Amino acid sequence: MPSNLIPSIEGFAKGAFATAAGLSTIGVGLLYYGQNFLIYPSAYPPGSRTEVPVPSDFGLPYEDLRLTTSDNVKIQCYLLVQKRDLSPPATLVPGEMDFPEDEFPATRPTIMMFHGNGGNMGHRVPLAKVFYIKMRCNVMMVSYRGYGRSEGSPSEKGLQQDAQTALDYLTSHPVLSRAPVILYGQSIGGAVSIDLASRNLDTVKALILENTFLSIPKLIPQALPILSPFSFLCHQKWESYVKLSKIPASTPMLMLSGKMDEVVPPKHMESLWKIAEKRGQQATEELKTEDVREERESGAGKNRFVLFEKGHHNDTCVQPGYWTAVSEFVAGLGEP
Repeated sequence: MPSNLIPSIEGFAKGAFATAAGLSTIGVGLLYYGQNFLIYPSAYPPGSRTEVPVPSDFGLPYEDLRLTTSDNVKIQCYLLVQKRDLSPPATLVPGEMDFPEDEFPATRPTIMMFHGNGGNMGHRVPLAKVFYIKMRCNVMMVSYRGYGRSEGSPSEKGLQQDAQTALDYLTSHPVLSRAPVILYGQSIGGAVSIDLASRNLDTVKALILENTFLSIPKLIPQALPILSPFSFLCHQKWESYVKLSKIPASTPMLMLSGKMDEVVPPKHMESLWKIAEKRGQQATEELKTEDVREERESGAGKNRFVLFEKGHHNDTCVQPGYWTAVSEFVAGLGEP
């Protein structure tokens, strides 16, 4: 998969750092009220609020959903429901193709996709295509408020409500309510996933987390060193390091980290992995090093940490071995 399919926010990051430095010279008050614009650059790259690719652009069938959140904000989602007549790959087990067409989606996992803070969900359709075509998963793509064609303005509380609204839709769906739910979050989407899982312990089957962070205040010293003295003013916290420990050990996690990540230091993922290991399990760590990645497994092997030596913040998902790790993890969830 060519890396140019994934929108890069590297330029935004550099611009945000420069902007933040300027703001600090004006006053911490402006920083306090302006941080949402730095954390949620929904209009970057230019055109992201109006130019939103749709799955049919990539040959995928989908439903265009407009969901209303608990605070009356309308958000847009794409729902890709599995069809029995797709060419079945090896991930299907004997007997699954015997289900009626309208019941077949319930036999496959549903991936909920939560994207990073730049661009829109349409930019991630190529990733959804891998889940849908290669792994035969149902896919729910969520557009946060203030992103793409969703209404409202982004905030921590708002994104939490958006995620819950999308999950509630799935749990009330006549067919997909019987399918296991797997959360897939990139960068800030990882924080959204961890928060959602911590509040829906019996609903979320597993998590796949890529290049996410411990919390926004803990990220500031590395991402914006000049603002370190004012990190206490950050009201958008996303405290994943607290919420991760609330997720039971019975919920498997796959953590994917780019060693060259220039936005979120890899040590954040390392620390989250250590927290995940301590969720009531006696971890037995097996370390295997390859030329492109480093893998760690704990417990029965369903929890995995994969470090990609050449992965940056925005291109880890196109590194060799990435989708093999993801597909093996998803397939393994159905094993005893």
